[in-house]
Amino acid sequence: MKVLIATDKPFAKIAVAGIRFEVEAAGFELALLEKYTEKQQLLDAVVDADAIIIRSDIIDAEVIAAAKKMKIVVRAGAGYDNIDLDAASDSGVCVMNTPGQNANAVAELVFGMLIYAVRNFYNGTSGTELMGKKLGIHAYGNVGRNVARIAKGFGMDLYAYDAYCPETIMMNDAIKPMKSVEDLYATCDIVSVHIPATSETKKSINAALLNLMPKGAVLVNTARKEVIDEAEMVEFMTTHRDFKYVTDILPGNDVEMTEKFAGRYFTTPKKMGAQTSEANINAGIAAAKQIVDFIKNRNAQYKVNK
Repeated sequence: MKVLIATDKPFAKIAVAGIRFEVEAAGFELALLEKYTEKQQLLDAVVDADAIIIRSDIIDAEVIAAAKKMKIVVRAGAGYDNIDLDAASDSGVCVMNTPGQNANAVAELVFGMLIYAVRNFYNGTSGTELMGKKLGIHAYGNVGRNVARIAKGFGMDLYAYDAYCPETIMMNDAIKPMKSVEDLYATCDIVSVHIPATSETKKSINAALLNLMPKGAVLVNTARKEVIDEAEMVEFMTTHRDFKYVTDILPGNDVEMTEKFAGRYFTTPKKMGAQTSEANINAGIAAAKQIVDFIKNRNAQYKVNK
């Protein structure tokens, strides 16, 4: 069995070492494709691979078609919208993610950007504190729960909305569950977004929703670029000069946002949520373990396709 690591943004060396240990201990071969610059390199590399570990790399129908021996694709991370799930299912390929492995890293980034925002991007003027503020958690999954854990240390008042999470789970964590996403945005001074990009959520954070937020509100997006209606965000921020938006996903209209909303808008140059040594190692090794368990024991616990 050949396991391929295909990453244009490579894992840390210690993560690769950990992956190699898991793969070779199972009697499998490990191959590396790092920092590749052309899709053809990926197409060539997958031809004889039985399994593949990726990060944000695109696994589309063409890649699936080229990987005739492929049995499993594991995305080292939570999101998997970079994989064509239908093509994988049609070819009998199992797709998994590694939920929770990056959750603390993303949650810590939320607060790094949030403090930066409420302190007016450290421009020397008087900002505000997080204690006592109402924090809304938009989706109460692994990342959302870590955000809640950290927020309690700041003394924040916590609310959450998640259509798929039982209210009892939130209440047991001392979180106030909201009946609708509109209620969440209308109630909270700050909202942290953790929803996936699906047909239902794409562009769902729009002017109508943002208009519900209190004066001086802050939106933190460490989820996906596609969930924001970027054109309506510009319209909203133009008329709401007290609103701040911070994200680790570079918007398609970043130049316009930067020019128009200096001091109220911040983005990292690339997605940074999982960019820690710990998350890098955790997700990579988890991916390797899941591949071994799937091939040897048919354990498909984290399968995300049909």
